[in-house]
Amino acid sequence: MHPLAVRSGAGRLEDSIVISIPSRSLLEPPAAFALLAAAVWLAFFWQLGAVPLYDLDEGAFTEATREMLESGNFITPHRDGNPRYDKPVLIYWLQAASVSLLDFNEFALRLPSAIAATLWLAALWGFARTRLDTATATVAALLMAFGLQVAIIGKAAVADAVLNLLIALSFFDIYRYLERPRRGLLLRVYLWLGLGFLTKGPVAVFFPLLVSLAYCLSLGRLKDWLGAALAPLGWLVLLAVAGPWYLAIFIDDGPGFFQGFFLDHNIGRYGGIKHGHSGFPGYYFVVLPLVLLPFTGWFLRLLPMAQRMWADPLDRFLLLWFLLVFVTFSFSGTKLPHYMVYGVTPLFILMARHRDALTNRWLAFGPPLAFMALLAALPLLLGPLAAQADRAHEQAMFAEGMRVLDWAYVMTTLAGVATMVVLVLYGRVAIWQRLLLAGAVQTLVVFGALVPRVFEVMQAPVKEAGLLARQLDRPTVVYRTSMPSFSVYRGAITPWTRDPEPGEIVFLRVDKLDDLTASRPVARLEELYRRGPVALVTFPEPDDG
Repeated sequence: MHPLAVRSGAGRLEDSIVISIPSRSLLEPPAAFALLAAAVWLAFFWQLGAVPLYDLDEGAFTEATREMLESGNFITPHRDGNPRYDKPVLIYWLQAASVSLLDFNEFALRLPSAIAATLWLAALWGFARTRLDTATATVAALLMAFGLQVAIIGKAAVADAVLNLLIALSFFDIYRYLERPRRGLLLRVYLWLGLGFLTKGPVAVFFPLLVSLAYCLSLGRLKDWLGAALAPLGWLVLLAVAGPWYLAIFIDDGPGFFQGFFLDHNIGRYGGIKHGHSGFPGYYFVVLPLVLLPFTGWFLRLLPMAQRMWADPLDRFLLLWFLLVFVTFSFSGTKLPHYMVYGVTPLFILMARHRDALTNRWLAFGPPLAFMALLAALPLLLGPLAAQADRAHEQAMFAEGMRVLDWAYVMTTLAGVATMVVLVLYGRVAIWQRLLLAGAVQTLVVFGALVPRVFEVMQAPVKEAGLLARQLDRPTVVYRTSMPSFSVYRGAITPWTRDPEPGEIVFLRVDKLDDLTASRPVARLEELYRRGPVALVTFPEPDDG
């Protein structure tokens, strides 16, 4: 866009004349590298080890990694002594390597995800730079870094950042191959598919095959797709990468992983509801705008342009990538917000490419301003919400929440609201540039003020209980509670499939205390620790007096 761009259409004077920051040079190397490095640090590395692990997901992954290192069994992941069939092995290997180098702590456990997110961003930048231009690639990378859900999974000790890196690499090389077929490039696609299959199974192969088929059909190139999709050498590469571990776990554990992972965690998730993660038919119409914050309005601006974008081969490929992910998961029985991340990488490129179409400041800033206002209003909302809570652990968390949402939190979120208002009103800089600044502000507020307090309420008590149980060094069980990070911090397997015996320490959610007491009506329950939603208790031995 020219430094002085006159917009068409009615509007106030400050909306009709926009001065782009004389900063095209900021979006080009070497300044772009410094800008991206700052964004990567802020989005993926800042506060990486500052908060406890969250349950269920981080706790389950990291406990499996801890037990892998403790047992020396690097084939079959276990959680609290039981085989864990939720995911294949690659993420556990990466976490094990990280903590072996850096010690066992939150930073090291999350580092593989932060590195994967960084490589994912670099892959996006490199692809967009060669297909479009450096400035567009830099804008796309900044969009990715400051997108809410991407930043969350980039800081999480789970498999999703690694998976999305491999999915993106697969798609980018598929497009390169379809532009100019080369055997080495095709084999590299199958390398990414094999590593993806080792990270999260069929989903890493399904979407690249589905989208590339749809794209080739749209261009009348089915024969090209069949030649690539049925390449024997390619499938040999995939098998060579993923096959040894799948064979090893069959030898080590029998058919259990194949039944649990493929039938239950793949077919079962799609056809039914897993772990209570259900959703209504339009679930992702609601979730996608949240996933893309603060760039929701930027995305919505693309929708009227879809027909025009379809005529461009690159835009068509990117649209199909997003749409087929969106449609596929809309029909899934199990619905989770991070499923949409598989399809947002192409949106960042599309939004960056068509950034000059974003001319309505209220469409652009309405969603992030509303989100920031909601964060600022949380201290006022917790009281009415607490009044509606009827379970003990929920009441405890609301009470803790009202304590931690202090004046510093209020001042930070109000500063965020004020900054958003200034960005809305300041009309002398292009809207897309201001919205990128809003992304940086959102990241600072969410990970600097909100996330530490949420984790202080929900997970700090679990960590404290685990560390106390480690110090007490007595037999411990978990009672009707699924918070595996407790075992991580305790540093030991904690049984959860049996009732506690006298003298054992019991970790549980506080709403389960009445059930535990009722299970031994003549015994005296002794409380060792209680904070927020969790407690440590014991039934003393009969001879304890």
